[in-house]
Amino acid sequence: MNGRLGFMQNLKEDLTTFIDIAEALILDEEQHPVTKVIPTNELYQTLDIALKDEPLEEEEMKALLKDVVLNTPKTSGKRFFNQLFGGRHGKGILGDLLAVMLNNSMYTYKVGGPQIGIEKEIVDKACQLVGYGENSNGTLPVGGSMSNYMAMVMARDAYHEDIRFKGVQSTMRAYTSTESHYSNAKNAAFCGIGRDNLKKISTNDRGEMSAAKLEEQIIKDKEAGLSPFFVNATGGTTVLGAFDPIEEISAVCKKHGLWLHVDGAYCGSLIFSSKYGYLLKGSELSDSFSFNAHKMLSVPLTCSVIVVKDKRHLNQSFSNDATYLYQTDGDEFNPGKTSFQCGRRNDALKFWTLWKSIGTKGLEQMVDHQFELANIARDVINQNPDYKLYSFDESMAICFNYKDIEPKALCTALYESGELMVGFGSFKEDTFVRLVTVNSSNTKEEIVNFFVLLEAFVAKNYDRLPKVAQHDLVGE
Repeated sequence: MNGRLGFMQNLKEDLTTFIDIAEALILDEEQHPVTKVIPTNELYQTLDIALKDEPLEEEEMKALLKDVVLNTPKTSGKRFFNQLFGGRHGKGILGDLLAVMLNNSMYTYKVGGPQIGIEKEIVDKACQLVGYGENSNGTLPVGGSMSNYMAMVMARDAYHEDIRFKGVQSTMRAYTSTESHYSNAKNAAFCGIGRDNLKKISTNDRGEMSAAKLEEQIIKDKEAGLSPFFVNATGGTTVLGAFDPIEEISAVCKKHGLWLHVDGAYCGSLIFSSKYGYLLKGSELSDSFSFNAHKMLSVPLTCSVIVVKDKRHLNQSFSNDATYLYQTDGDEFNPGKTSFQCGRRNDALKFWTLWKSIGTKGLEQMVDHQFELANIARDVINQNPDYKLYSFDESMAICFNYKDIEPKALCTALYESGELMVGFGSFKEDTFVRLVTVNSSNTKEEIVNFFVLLEAFVAKNYDRLPKVAQHDLVGE
């Protein structure tokens, strides 16, 4: 068998193995929605993970792959409510598999071809949905943390163009809320600003940044001879799912000459919703905006988008001459000049395949459905006096406590028992269970069943579950 035929035969066999394991996974999800936990101290004894000199026999390899897959947490299962992503869509998976087969790097049109046009189309439509003008542009970084980093770099360079060449020459100040994503502190360090020069602004009782407190801090820093340059506003905080008041914050930024970035990693996909898009009101006033399609839109990880109102900032901060690379076509079709990375996998095709197949209206329905699921969860809680709700309407994070059960212990026990995967969070003095409804393939039945399972688990294990004092539970 010649090389091409041999490769094709092997590839067909591997794809058949993939389909077999995928079918086994889906069946196992139905029967065991939560994977039984392998303790870390038993992992290497349970699964043959070790890499060895000799190859594994084909059938042994297939069996091992199946074991590894079936013992991995099921983030698309009906009982996964732990993180801010979940669910899967066949068209997104199809696009991702094809991107793997094509194996293009997304820095030039010469090696990306139509895939570059696909990415450009996604970016252009995102710019329109945010409300930016014709001079806008964007790129697809590897996650929300990288999106926030790119925004801070652009803001730093926009503050003074010499920084790109001579480095930071003054004490610069960036601002974000106390409830914002932890990447902002890391990014301040990466940018040479320093973690201590990221000032965290207090929030109201809903977890929304105070624009008044922000301006007070900016004025104070200016009077101290510091250099304020950047504000990160959040469109859907990690714990409470809160939305910072973008219009009010924008007014402060414009008054004092600061860059405004909207971190919509969690809920930025509301730009697709005519019903809930008002929660991001004022985003068109920002300098940059980002969202993760791998969260609310069920695109396979990772798929993040950052757009900027003035495209020159992307070029100013991330372009660099490389004649060995940029040899054909114009800069518009060579996105390596506007991205942080050089070699970059194709994250656009899976998003485009999904978007193209269900249309913008289909994405809107997906987003709206997740808010409807959140409303169902809040209704269950509000109708039962054994629950206390900590979050608010217009949020996809449902934060609550049940009876007098300590929330951290409850979440851990549910996980270890294989009943449910749900996390906990804290806000000010309160700690609570945090249920998120980002799996758009879920229905009312799955949401109601979550509470049925939780209540049954507590009833069965009440005596052994740690308790908290009632005044601690309700934050009195």
